[in-house]
Amino acid sequence: MAASTKPSDLPKMQYRYLGRSGLQVSAISIGGWLTYGGYAENEKTFSCMKAAYDCGINFFDCAEGYADGESEKVMGEAIKRFGWKRNDLVISTKIYWGQANGEMPVNNAGLSRKHIIEGVDLSLKRLQLDYVDLIYAHRPDRNTPIEETVRAFNHIINSGKAFYWGTSEWNADEIASAHRVADKLGLISPVMEQPEYNLLKRQRVEGDYTLLYEHYGLGLTTFSPLNMGILTGRYNDGIPEGSRIDTSDDPYIQHVKSLLGAGEWEEKLNKVKKLKDVADKLGCNQAQLALAWVLSNKNVSSAITGASKPEQIYDSVRALTVVRKLTDSVLGEIDEIMGNRPPVLQRTFY
Repeated sequence: MAASTKPSDLPKMQYRYLGRSGLQVSAISIGGWLTYGGYAENEKTFSCMKAAYDCGINFFDCAEGYADGESEKVMGEAIKRFGWKRNDLVISTKIYWGQANGEMPVNNAGLSRKHIIEGVDLSLKRLQLDYVDLIYAHRPDRNTPIEETVRAFNHIINSGKAFYWGTSEWNADEIASAHRVADKLGLISPVMEQPEYNLLKRQRVEGDYTLLYEHYGLGLTTFSPLNMGILTGRYNDGIPEGSRIDTSDDPYIQHVKSLLGAGEWEEKLNKVKKLKDVADKLGCNQAQLALAWVLSNKNVSSAITGASKPEQIYDSVRALTVVRKLTDSVLGEIDEIMGNRPPVLQRTFY
């Protein structure tokens, strides 16, 4: 294994329990969406994963739909190349979009028992692993009975192909419904949810899910802490040539790109510009401020980040030192700038 080249000034990695489970994940994790197997070349992927591991990051997130399965393949190759011990890692993948699994879309997508079981087997084959630690329902499937989905994920766990299951971008009622079905049938409930969460998108995590934390011990592994890089400030004066938003042909990124040029985004970008003053006072950059803000939420077990070079990982890890600087006063100043703190949802699921 190659020697570590990480900077000497990096803080020690922090680990948090995944919701109410006994599993500990690194507060900062690495995800393969839009990067591994697609945007970055494989050697860059290997160097990023090695840098993350050397920094103490143990959680690596993937999905069957990322880069049509190539993301899982390159992540598996990295684990094999560096000879990492499997028990030192927390590996996740997600099932819903199965473009990589077959030629016909029928039954190669969604959350039917057939697709969940076959999709997991194919994901494990691409990852070259016997099991993943976490398996997610990548989106809700409103055409499949929730009981069928809950039973299928329990089958995956009982077969030793995953240890925990969870959801991604499900609404609060759907998550609560999965818990009710699991409780009724004496089955394992979803442990975690993977939502988008950042300074520009707060309602679901801070409002809609509020009662889920108390009732079910829901843990969050959030994604897009920098909102496609917008919260770094790099797009304050337009879209730089060669940036990910400029070059990627991913439909979601193209959607974000169209929004950046629309009038509704001018107000948001003006708020992002004002965050620079807060970052300067704390002695960090805007990206570190945005990531530290996400990590300051006690319900966040891990913030999933992306990187195409090791330096970006080191920059993210330094955000851990910023979290303790986010006093109530600083958080209040940020809320005043953003003006989007959601009201707490006052209702029950019963």
